[in-house]
Amino acid sequence: MTINRRQFVKRGAAAGAGLMIGVRLTGPLAWAQESDAGAKKPAPNPFIAYVNVRPDGHISLIVAKSEMGQGIKTGLAMILAEEAEVDFNAVSVQQADTRPDLYAHLGTGGSGSTMENFTPLRRAGATVRELMITAAASRWNVPSAECHAKQGTVVHLKSSRKATYGELVDAASKLPLPDQEKVHLKNASDFKLIGHATPRVDVPSKVNGSAQFGIDVRVPEMLFAMVARCPTFGGKPSHFNAEKAKAVSGVHDVFEIPALPGDKFTAGGIAVVADSTWAAMKGREALEITWDHGTAASESSDGMREALRTAASTPGKRVRNDGDVDAVLSNGARKVEALYELPLLAHATMEPMNITVHARGNDAEVWAPTQSPDWVQGTVAQVLGLKPEKVIVHTTLMGGGFGRRYMADFPAEAAQIAKVAGKPVQLVWSREDDMTHDFYRPASCHGMRGAVDANGHPTAWVHTLASTSIRGYWDPKASPESQEVGGAKEMPYAIPNVRLEFNPVASAVPRAWWRSVENSFNGFAVESFIDELAAAAGKDPVEFRKNLLVKSANWKPKSEDDPDPARLRAVLELAAAKAGWGKPLPKGRGRGVAAFASFGSYFAEVAEVTVKGGEFKVDRIVAAVDCGQIVNPESVRSQTEGAIIYGLSAALKNEITIKNGAVEQTNFDGYDPIRINEAPEIEVYLVSSQEDPGGMGEPGLPPLAPAVANAIFAATGQRLRKLPFQLKA
Repeated sequence: MTINRRQFVKRGAAAGAGLMIGVRLTGPLAWAQESDAGAKKPAPNPFIAYVNVRPDGHISLIVAKSEMGQGIKTGLAMILAEEAEVDFNAVSVQQADTRPDLYAHLGTGGSGSTMENFTPLRRAGATVRELMITAAASRWNVPSAECHAKQGTVVHLKSSRKATYGELVDAASKLPLPDQEKVHLKNASDFKLIGHATPRVDVPSKVNGSAQFGIDVRVPEMLFAMVARCPTFGGKPSHFNAEKAKAVSGVHDVFEIPALPGDKFTAGGIAVVADSTWAAMKGREALEITWDHGTAASESSDGMREALRTAASTPGKRVRNDGDVDAVLSNGARKVEALYELPLLAHATMEPMNITVHARGNDAEVWAPTQSPDWVQGTVAQVLGLKPEKVIVHTTLMGGGFGRRYMADFPAEAAQIAKVAGKPVQLVWSREDDMTHDFYRPASCHGMRGAVDANGHPTAWVHTLASTSIRGYWDPKASPESQEVGGAKEMPYAIPNVRLEFNPVASAVPRAWWRSVENSFNGFAVESFIDELAAAAGKDPVEFRKNLLVKSANWKPKSEDDPDPARLRAVLELAAAKAGWGKPLPKGRGRGVAAFASFGSYFAEVAEVTVKGGEFKVDRIVAAVDCGQIVNPESVRSQTEGAIIYGLSAALKNEITIKNGAVEQTNFDGYDPIRINEAPEIEVYLVSSQEDPGGMGEPGLPPLAPAVANAIFAATGQRLRKLPFQLKA
């Protein structure tokens, strides 16, 4: 059943909703009941959240951002509670269902949740506070300036009269909303919650097992399904025999689900529906299938590598072209060249893909661990022949996202199966399914050339980037460099002659967003090569970088992604100081540094390694972080630590290889994450800042690999330019 926005608000009021405010990403706040009430189409600027102050004084914050371990429900509650002047425990955060008529911008990615919600939620909280003060002042017939809000109570300072928010909510709900541009926001020096460590609200349920992840969903009469997919990308079944599968105890049905026409994210295959996951798995094992491996069967990692190397050595589309690179390179005092290679990578989430779909004919209900519930909604609606508003998506907790759960392949499969089954169906992917049918981080190759003059100053920088681009996979007509050049185009060092070129390389391997997207590979190339230029100049790597991070008096960013060199220099100096940069290390040990800005945040990391024979160990990582105004420092630290470990797995161990059009790795035995006994000591130092918040889920990853590679060079004189790292004895 669907309801319009007016009905939504009326029903809330009937249940004792009290005061409800709709929060927009941009534009004015609004009483929820005043916005496009009864409209047949979604509002042109619908809300990103709702704030509901109840008659008992408790505040519910209803948000559409997905929780996947980043602690966003805690952070958003802190922001609202701070400005509303209520205790943190007086705010509870509820996960919004997918309703395009009620919510905008449902996706969770790009490290954007705090960035997007910080100011809107501060204004919403301040609005609640001012409404309560105005209501109390009116009740007591005193000036608002004589009233003060604290801990969910308004106090008249002269008479000591008090009224709780719950007592004032009815009167407050009848007042006009203050102008959000003029509402008074606290000074950072007055923050009691923002910037202070706060325990995460989702931890207790995860510890005691009551938290519901996607794979925990159970609904009446639910069936379970697994799909047999062709191991080759783009392949499909040409024939199958289901007799043995149907004979497995608990198996209900076996049928083919085709790839959606014109679609880039469904593989198609044979679905096995059963009364348990185990029965579905055993039924799938009993299938006899002949595969048509299609045109991608000849694709291999070796062929991809050669194509990337050729492309990285060939002039490409110029994305940035400052000065006269060619003239300088023909006359440079010392030239440096390097080629960096990075492989395909899987997301390898702890919880494999899964989803539950109940197709009821005229509508549908979905339970999904997803970063993109609106994409899930649209995809399920398309498969079932429904309007999107007829599909309600309940977003569950998820055991890792990293960009993988933005995709709608598993929702499409589940909808196809549920349509046939006629009952709720939970589709579960095995670990092997997840590893071999992912949407992978693109492989890339970086041809770098530079020049250093007689005084040790870099005078030229050429970066020829080749990759199996994300955009090129999804939309070949679009500019293939649009999600490949970030972090390279905005290379922050003050070098007078700079050129960035891009060459796409075609591939049938599915690609999509992976933690930090293109910054993961461009960060490695940029921070490795700047280190090579420092060595060529005979300069200390930290001092060399500092001298190139110059912010002139008239500096202005060229785009919203252009990093502030002063902020990057500051984290570089902090990380170096905390790591003891310049202090001697024993033979066989080395320090390396990298500094990189992405998603509005600035990171510098110093790695310490020990090298013995042909092996090395990462002993210590020191990270300095400037993410603007910090909401919860514990979340910042944990996200930094998580990004470092995830990045270390990619740097030291992980690689997806292709043979005969299929992925060779199938589980964690072949795609091994860093284990606890291999993890380095991690120190995280935070910069105090009142700048707008930057992202935190991803920007700690890009500096990790180059810092480790540069540390190995410091210890051995050997440059590692290919990931995962392999040290020569």
